[in-house]
Amino acid sequence: MAAVLFDFSGTLFRIESTDSWLRTVLAEQGVVLPEPEMTVAVRALEAAGALPGGAAPQRLPQELVSVWGIRDRSAELHRAAYTGLARQVPLPEPALYDALYERHMAPAAWTPYADAAEVLGALRERGVSVGVVSNIGWDLRPVFRAHGLDPYVDAYVLSYEHGVQKPDPRLFKVACEALGVAPQDVLMVGDDRRADGGAADLGCAVHFVDHLPVSERPDGLRPVLELAG
Repeated sequence: MAAVLFDFSGTLFRIESTDSWLRTVLAEQGVVLPEPEMTVAVRALEAAGALPGGAAPQRLPQELVSVWGIRDRSAELHRAAYTGLARQVPLPEPALYDALYERHMAPAAWTPYADAAEVLGALRERGVSVGVVSNIGWDLRPVFRAHGLDPYVDAYVLSYEHGVQKPDPRLFKVACEALGVAPQDVLMVGDDRRADGGAADLGCAVHFVDHLPVSERPDGLRPVLELAG
C-alpha cells in the first residue's frame, strides 16, 4: 500500500465518557449538581446521544431528523444536531449546552488508542503516506497536535470542510488526490462499516476496527502494519 487513511473517532482516538464530559463542564462553569441528579443527567445524555463520538441516540427527536443525516456537512449543522440532542435533557443552566459542545472539541476530551503512535510512526518509517478522513463538524488538527500525532499525518480530509460526508466516495477521492496516490494502492481503516466502507466503492481496500474504550483495545491497530505491507 502506498497510503493508509484513518478515521478519527473510534479508530485513532476515543472521546471521554459522558460522566467525565458532564463533570468537567459543570466544574468549569461552577455549577454544582447533587450526585443523584448527576447520575440521572449522565444517563439521559447518553440515551440522547448528545456526546459527539459517543453512543448514538436511542430516539431521534422529530425536529432533528432532517439535520441528523447531514450533520457532518457543515460546522453549523453539526453544532445544531448535537446541542439539539443535549437540550432534550434538563440541565440547571442554559449555557451548559453550548459549553458541553465546546468541551467535546478540546484535546483533553480525547485519548489516542495505545498503539496509535506506534502504528503511525511505523508507517512513516516505511514511507507509507497517512491521511485522516473524518465525518466531523470541527477542526480536529489541534487534537492531533496536542497528543503528538500530527507529525505522522500527511493530509486531513474533514467532511465539514468539503461539504461531503462518508460514505460518499468523493471524500475518499479528495484524500487520495491530496496524498497523490491511486485508490487501489490505499487502505482505509475505520470503525463504521457503512461510513468507512464507502472507500471500497472508490477501489480502496478497507479494514475495520472495533469502537471500544481505550482500555479495552490496546492493540487493535497493529494488524494495519501487516495489511499495509
